[in-house]
This record gives sequence, C-alpha cells and structure tokens, in this order.
Amino acid sequence: MALTSTSSEAGAMPSRAGVAGSTGAAKLAEYAQAKARRRRREKMIEAVLLLAACVSVFTTVGIVYILVKESLVFFAQVPLWTFLTDRQWTPLFSDAHFGIMVLMSGTLTSSAVALSIAIPLGTAIAIYLSEFAGHKTRETLKPLLEMLSGVPTIIYGYFALLFVTPLIQIIYPELPGFNVLSAGIVMGIMIIPYVSSLSEDAMRAVPMSLREGSYAMGATRYQTAVKVVVPAAMSGIASAYILGISRAVGETMILAVAAGMQPNLTFNPLEPAATITSYIVQVALGDLPHGSIGYQTIFAAGLSLMLLTLCFNLGGHWLRRRFREAY
Repeated sequence: MALTSTSSEAGAMPSRAGVAGSTGAAKLAEYAQAKARRRRREKMIEAVLLLAACVSVFTTVGIVYILVKESLVFFAQVPLWTFLTDRQWTPLFSDAHFGIMVLMSGTLTSSAVALSIAIPLGTAIAIYLSEFAGHKTRETLKPLLEMLSGVPTIIYGYFALLFVTPLIQIIYPELPGFNVLSAGIVMGIMIIPYVSSLSEDAMRAVPMSLREGSYAMGATRYQTAVKVVVPAAMSGIASAYILGISRAVGETMILAVAAGMQPNLTFNPLEPAATITSYIVQVALGDLPHGSIGYQTIFAAGLSLMLLTLCFNLGGHWLRRRFREAY
C-alpha cells in the first residue's frame, strides 16, 4: 500500500508541475498581449499629440504661403522700392500711391503710446503681486486684472472715442476727435494684463533662496524685488514685453474706431492716422473686386505686418537667450 501510494504521488507531481507551467506561460502571454496593447495605445496618443502640435506649424506655413503668393502679384505691378519709399498711401484713388511707410508710421506710433502705458504699469503691478501682495490679495486682484483681456476690443475702441478723447480734450482743446493718443492709451490699458500676468509668473518662478540671501545681506523688500528678483526673471519679463508689443502691433478695432483711419505720414500721436490693421479692415469689406490692385494691397500690407512682428519676436528670442538664468 505504501509503495502504491508513493508511486501515485510521484505520478501526480509531474501533472501539477505541468499545470503550473502552463498557467505561468498563459500569464506571460497575457502580460505580453497587454503590454503590446498599451504600446499601441501610447503610439496612437503620441501620433494625435504630434498632429495637434503640427497644426500651428501648418497654419503658419499656410498663412505665409498665401501672403507671399498674393504679394508677388502686387509687386509685379508696384516696384518694391516705390512701396518702401513713397510718402503717400492712396491705393483706392485714381492717383494711386503705395507707400507702406504711411501705415507703418501709424502702427509704430500707436504701439509706442500703448507700450509706454502697458510696460511700466504692467511691470509695477507684477512686482506688487509677486513680492508685496498677500495670498488673498493676489488671488483676488489677478483674476480681476485678467478680466480686462476678455473685454471685446471694439468696446475699448468706443471707450477711447467717447470717454478718453473728451477727457484729453479738457487738457488739450485742439485735439481732434480721432487721434492716435487716445487709441494708444486704451490699447495700453488692454495690454496691461498680458504684461503683468506673464511677468508675475516669471518673478514667482525665481527661487526663494535668492530672496532669503538678499534679506540676509540686509536688503529691504523693495531692494530685493528690484535688484534681485527682476534681474533674475528678466528672460520671462522680456517674453511678456514681446507679447505686449506683438499685441499692440496687431490691434485692429481700437484703432479703426478711435484713430481715424486717415493715411497720414506722421509720428505725432495728437493727429489721426491709419495703421496696417485698420487699413486691412477698411479694404476687406468686400467693396473691391478680387484680383484688383487695390485688393492686392491688403496682402502686401499683411506681409509687412507679419515681417514687423517677426522682427520683434526675433528680438525677444535674443533677449531671452541673452538674459536667461538657469536655477
């Protein structure tokens, strides 16, 4: 009996080992299949994310292609030198002139007025929110400040025309009803949230150890903010400035409503002027036939605006690389 029992147990042991081996192999196969499915899902997600990232690139390439293609048709009829040096811009008149400097002067003047408001105030607000304001104050003021960027720009335009201009006329009675100054001031108010929010984020990213080291050396809170935090965050602050400049250069409705859309070659903000964007709005209303020289001017003007913005962005990229600090 003992011998029989021993032999039966010996026979059962290989069968149990076989079952365990087959179970282990099945689990390994199931794990391999699950890993393969997970890898396929990750590849699909990666492809979707890559496609989403390429959308902006494809859009930019498409915009550049359209602008260059239509601008070449324009420059086939108008010499580039005339486009750059003519002192008049009257493409819709019988005596047509195509001097882009007329529109460029209005664009640069309005942007300069806006940035003279947005950069100092935006930087000061960012320093206060980052270094002086308490947590509750910051969490209350920052969303309220960012609400300014959500106001439609045409509302800003009528605010400049009906409120800011009469206010300035109290001080300067000879100011015309349409002028670059009031439009630029309101543009600056609109750009403040962009400058202050990004600058404040850059200052908050500065390590606390730098502040503590400054305090340990006997510096005040103001000295620490101005002489330690701001220089350390300069690359991010420069990015905020470049965004503000691009926003000012590309603004349309405020200038179309309040600046007058009169093509004058002037850098005086007290006079009415036309900008590149306001001219594009004026021409793109559908009154001109497609393919006409007047219609083609909007593409040449748009290409000029894009090159101007590109120059500012390249300058901002250089500033970021020049002043970038790694912690």
